[in-house]
Amino acid sequence: MQERIAVIDFETTGISPGSGCRATEIAVVIMEQGVIVERYQSLMNAGVRIPGFIESLTGISNSMLRTAPPADRVMNEVAEFVGLTPLVAHNAAFDQKFWDYELSRIKRTREQSFACSMLLARRLMPSAPNHKLGTLTSWAGLPNTGKAHRAMADAEMAANLTAHLSLELRNTHGIAAVSHQLLCKLQKVPTKKMIDAISKHRGA
Repeated sequence: MQERIAVIDFETTGISPGSGCRATEIAVVIMEQGVIVERYQSLMNAGVRIPGFIESLTGISNSMLRTAPPADRVMNEVAEFVGLTPLVAHNAAFDQKFWDYELSRIKRTREQSFACSMLLARRLMPSAPNHKLGTLTSWAGLPNTGKAHRAMADAEMAANLTAHLSLELRNTHGIAAVSHQLLCKLQKVPTKKMIDAISKHRGA
């Protein structure tokens, strides 16, 4: 992929944002020409407690959050860092919910769309054992970027996977220019109709 994209990952206290469920960490990697060129990462203190099982999963503790910057400050910083760059996440429906919710708390609104590396992998890597980020990373022989369920490691893994999927579209399917807009379009195509959709795009 040639264009600049922002790949994001949140760690959170649960699965749906709200007064009792908030983000605890965010990481963003900026990719240009398929290479990571900039990074942003921060813990964020939203004033909620982390349940024990989430602490075990992520390694992020309540004591770590006590000294973390306030969530509002982090979201203002990261929103400035991302700007209007097109967004990507693995299981983007999850990260989009938290991105939109945390932005709304600081009176900001997302203007760009999200591409989802998980939805794309389901369509372009159908024979993978499953479509979890770690599984796809191992299966495709991509770099191990560190501890899963920490935001920067997961954002880097999702970025590497997105670059891999873009190469797959270019090398296997003959699409010369892979855009964020194309990824957003293809992730909605039923798997059985994927080859037809790619052929139509190639012929357009």
